Amino acid sequence: MHGRAFAIGIALNACFVFAEILYGIQANSLSLLADAGHNAGDVLGLFLAGGALILSRREPSERYTYGLQSSSIMAALANAVLLLVAVGGVGWEALTRLMHPESSAGLTVMAVAAAGVCVNGFTAWLFMRGREHDLNVRAAFRHMLADALIAFGVVIAGGIMLKTGWKWLDPAVSLIISVIIIVGTVDLLKDSLNLALHAVPENVDLTAVRAYLAGLEGVAEVHDLHIWAMSTTETALSVHLLMPGGHPGNHFIMKINESLEHDHHIGHATIQIEVASTSEGCRLASPHVA
Repeated sequence: MHGRAFAIGIALNACFVFAEILYGIQANSLSLLADAGHNAGDVLGLFLAGGALILSRREPSERYTYGLQSSSIMAALANAVLLLVAVGGVGWEALTRLMHPESSAGLTVMAVAAAGVCVNGFTAWLFMRGREHDLNVRAAFRHMLADALIAFGVVIAGGIMLKTGWKWLDPAVSLIISVIIIVGTVDLLKDSLNLALHAVPENVDLTAVRAYLAGLEGVAEVHDLHIWAMSTTETALSVHLLMPGGHPGNHFIMKINESLEHDHHIGHATIQIEVASTSEGCRLASPHVA
């Protein structure tokens, strides 16, 4: 489902970027060129995210035993970095033109931006489903929705320029666009960087998982607990459970796996049972050992 949404989104936004650049140059509008730069970054981001979606579905191999699921995390991180670089250039140009305003065709700006509201709004709608569970899909939805709102702001700015002749309004709007992009991108950068560094995903409560495991019948101690993201949608766990009474059998392990997936959003769990009376024999028992 999302593969088709990415394909449609890339095609629509690539065409719109071309139109914005063409009319932005013709109308001498920095706000249109600023939005074109942002949308170009979104096209690249959608392309990276769509490509990562395809790669993440590849089966594991002897070389890549987890498959290529983490490519979705790398795509989100690359997307955030590229957007910040692009907006930096746009912001610098906007400051320069704010000090030396130039005329632009307000009617053209309004018409192209109005088309942007439709294109970006429709693309955002494509990513409404599934955005709660996938960082790439959520990033695409946020960017497209923000683009639609920004384009609406450009329409309003163009109308005001037609009425007042304020030349400074065009670069001012582009600066506002830049600030909005930065705010949304920093959040994406933080989330993707955390996943790349194997931080516990936001939707997983480490304390609750530890308490659940420690409360299982026969478990005397929980150690070497690790939770990390294998991709933007798949979470993994590994843990040692000290059970002096002996190994409880496969049914016990299966029940833990089912509970972790249903209650804690962890679909890939590896559990090691230790039957010694203490954990002193395990070199990974210390909390200071990664």
